[in-house]
Order: sequence, then C-alpha cells, then structure tokens
Amino acid sequence: MHESPSIANRWSSRLLFILASTAAAVGLGNIWKFPYITGENGGGAFVLVYLLCIAGIGLPIMIAEIVIGRRGRHSPGYAARKLALESGGSKAWQITGWLGMLTGFLVLSFYAVIAGWALAYVFKAASGVFSGASVQEIGDIFGGLVSSSAELTVWHAAIIVGVVLVVGNGIKDGLERAVSWMLPAMVILLIGLAAYAAYIGDFGAAIEFMFAPDFSELTINGVMLALGHAFFSLGLASGVVIMYGAYLSKSTSIIQTSVWVALADTFVALLAGLAIFPIVFGSQLTPEAGPGLIFQTLPVAFSQMPGGTALGTVFFIMLVIAAFTSAIAMIESAVAFLEERFKLGRWTATMGAGFTLWLLGQITIYSFSGADWTQLSWHVGEKELKSWFDVIDYTTSNILLPLGGLLLAICGVGDEDNI
Repeated sequence: MHESPSIANRWSSRLLFILASTAAAVGLGNIWKFPYITGENGGGAFVLVYLLCIAGIGLPIMIAEIVIGRRGRHSPGYAARKLALESGGSKAWQITGWLGMLTGFLVLSFYAVIAGWALAYVFKAASGVFSGASVQEIGDIFGGLVSSSAELTVWHAAIIVGVVLVVGNGIKDGLERAVSWMLPAMVILLIGLAAYAAYIGDFGAAIEFMFAPDFSELTINGVMLALGHAFFSLGLASGVVIMYGAYLSKSTSIIQTSVWVALADTFVALLAGLAIFPIVFGSQLTPEAGPGLIFQTLPVAFSQMPGGTALGTVFFIMLVIAAFTSAIAMIESAVAFLEERFKLGRWTATMGAGFTLWLLGQITIYSFSGADWTQLSWHVGEKELKSWFDVIDYTTSNILLPLGGLLLAICGVGDEDNI
C-alpha cells in the first residue's frame, strides 16, 4: 500500500511536532473534563492516581504509539498491520489501529458539540449576559442552550467548518500554522487566568482540594476514571498519536518528545484546576457540579466579580482554542484513512470526514436536548447511563481507551532505532 500524499509529508521541525502533539493533548479534556471529574471524585486522591497513570501507563503507551506511527507511515489501522507483519505477528493486530481511529472519532463526535458550547459562551460572555445575573438566570441560560437542538446544531456546525478549513490545507499550511500560534496563546491566557484566580479567589482551598489526598473519597470507579482520563487527556488510543507519529522524521527522539508532551499536558491540566477551583471556592460554590461546572458554576462567579465580563470572555476564548487544537488532531487520522483507502484528494477526504462527524454529533445534541429517542436508563455498576451521549462517553473513556491502550502497548513493542 502506498502512502497518501499527506502521510508522505513530515513535520517541519521537532519543535512543531511537540507543539502539535501538545496542542492535540491539551484540550477540553484538560480544561473542561479534568476539573469537573476531579471535583466529583474527591480532589487530591483522584489527582494523585491520575498523575501516576500518566507517568506509569500513559507515557510508555505514547512512546509505543509513536513507534507504530513512525514505522508504519500510514493511517492507524494500516500502520498497525504493517508493524505486525514486519514483526512476524498476525495481521489481526491491525485491530489496534482501527479501534483507536474509531474511538477517536466517537470521542470527537461529542467533543465538537461541547466545543460548540464554548463558542456560544464566548458571545454570551462578551455581550454581558452573565453580569449581575442570578444563579437561576445563569442556570436558565445553560439549560436554554443545551435544550435547543437548533442552536446547538449551528454552533456545532461552526466548529466543524473551522476544523475542515484547517485540516483541508494539509500539514504545513493547515495543522502547523494553526498550532504554532494557538497553543502559545492558550497557555498564556490560562496562566493569566490562574494568576488572577489566585488573587481574587480562595487559592489555599484550591491547593488543599487538589493536592491533599483523602483516599476515603476515592472509589474503584474513580480509579478507572483517572486511568481513562489519562488516556483521554494525552490523546492515546484515539488514533491521534499514531497519526502524528507517521509524520515524524526518523532523526527525532521519540522518548524525549513524548516526555515533553506528557509534561506539558499535565502542567496544563493542573493549571486549569488552579484557574477554576480558586474561583469556585472563593465564590462559595461547589466543585461537584459535573459537566456543567465551567458553563454554570463559573459564570455565576464571573457575574459577581469586578471585570467578570472580560474575564469570562477570555476564559471561553481559551476554551475554544483548546478544543479546536484537539479537534483538528482527532479528525486527521480519519482524513488520512480516506485518502489512503479511497484515493481521495485532501479536501474531499476532509469534507467527507467532517460531514460524517457532523451527523454523529446529532446524537449528542439530541441527547442533551432531551429527545425521546436518545433517553435511556441503563446501569453499569454505580453509574447510570441516561442517554446515548452517556453511553458514548462511558464506553470511550472507561472501556475503549484503556483497552486500546493495552493492545497498542503490546503491539508497539519493537526494536525501533532512536526512540
């Protein structure tokens, strides 16, 4: 099988690979999901388990995935098959790559919808709608957004169109150009927000909550969630790392770059917590607000503080940037697959993947709006799955990501030179 034109390209430099991989890892997982699941699972004990999972499991699997991508030089499924055959194994191991690509696409199907929430909130915050609003009014704003399938579809479509426009331009003119300014801008905004949050909020309570472990608050479910989030946060078992590894030059050290990416990703996740929890505790709000933490709880705080309109606008701009850099990474493996398998041009493959993603996103949109066909009442242990969104989120985070990571770790063991 021949490489597609895009896979024949390489990252312009090691720095751009690190920037792109970090941008892919640093996204909604760090800024939207990490704070709220930390809040739901007791704080410090959960953070400690998460850090151990990053260091002990996430980093080795990231190295294995880059090895598969760089040796395979194909989209994830074909790269895994090539590596398995070269190593004398069964071509059945290609399932690891296909599973990762499918998982990433499923994650992106709801990820892009949440990114649409963030984009909508940029305009809501900038218009001053949160200024002086009551808790009830802010709750109604959020409820009105997620219950309106028409409004969610528009914001979701805007994210998809933006992703298609960037990815359609290829590696150098699309991905590299976007991440070279988006990632630094996002980190600068997040550092500024964390500093301001420490000044106006309860920084001591945030530090104690995040870094003083109370293992009585941690359950087996929480441990599994920490493991799943380590994969989600680093973009593992989702096709992203294999795909980006396929564009990596032979001379680049895989171990060194993987360590840098893992450190940067973890730093941003912790920084996001330090930007959010001081505001939550300083405003006497609860950290256990679930997925609505940054869309309901934080706007309450923004409504009460000096400069809240500007702060809220900047926060949601940063959130959109974080989501966007991950979205362009997660769709890349599907685009490369379409180029390889069906010999499509770059723009045709990107638009095809984007349209499919938009259709899948309707499942999440209508789950939140309460459409009857999306509502469920399934129980998995202590967890109740109330909609098809819950099913996709639970299945990808708690089953497919860890399973895919385990399979990739086994498949990725090899004698790659200069790792």
